[in-house]
Amino acid sequence: MANHKIRKAVDPHVLLLDVVGSERISPNVVRVTLGGDGLERFTPSGFDQWFRLFLPRPGQDSLKLPTATSGLWYAQYLATAKQKRPYVRNYTVRAYRAEQRELDVDFVVHLEADGTCGPAATFALNAKPGDQVGLLDQGIGYNPRHEHAWTLLVADETGLPAVAGICESLGDDVKGVAIVELPSIEDRQEFRVPSGVRVDWVPRNGAGGVPGELALARLREAQPLDGDVYAYLVGESALVTGGRRHLVEQQRVPKNHVDFIGYWRHGRAAM
Repeated sequence: MANHKIRKAVDPHVLLLDVVGSERISPNVVRVTLGGDGLERFTPSGFDQWFRLFLPRPGQDSLKLPTATSGLWYAQYLATAKQKRPYVRNYTVRAYRAEQRELDVDFVVHLEADGTCGPAATFALNAKPGDQVGLLDQGIGYNPRHEHAWTLLVADETGLPAVAGICESLGDDVKGVAIVELPSIEDRQEFRVPSGVRVDWVPRNGAGGVPGELALARLREAQPLDGDVYAYLVGESALVTGGRRHLVEQQRVPKNHVDFIGYWRHGRAAM
């Protein structure tokens, strides 16, 4: 779910990549590092560059990947017998190292009451060198289209890689605020942030409720900076739609100054 036109990928290809390492970097995040010759055809763009990640289903010896790089990839995917289709999820580049030919992907581990988790988190928890995945670059979501005095970023833990990538790509003179909700304060990450941007970490620390509720409450309490804003909200569906509604209706921010992408919806499994 997006309410704006994203910046298209530059020279996208369907890439077959290898897992070269994995690490649990915080209580609720596993970082998987991908590599392989396929990354020679990957074009890093910075900001919140996102991609389709194709993951093997249990029992699959090899990945049957689409060949189309346009929207036709999905038609090819649906034409594949279900038992042979890989899982498909959307992820953000957390880091890319051209010299090492490595790309990091952060997976949030959401455990169910019975201790299980979804296919992507299961993959990350069990990833080992040599495992293969597919990747199709999809472009950049962060796309301000007007002059603005400051930037507002709002996210839950699934949007943390986007916030990190955006902050690392912004100019040194940018002013702004980033509100990021996390399962635990121990999930906080260090990354380059312009001196004029404040990162406001909002940990749940075991509190109940739907992820994103605390970030939305913090947004409603926050005092805006001076001048026009460009706001970018990513994460759970209710967080981003509720945040946009607050900015437009309560703070009178023009609708075209607020972009949002719902990465997931609480209580609903991805395909």
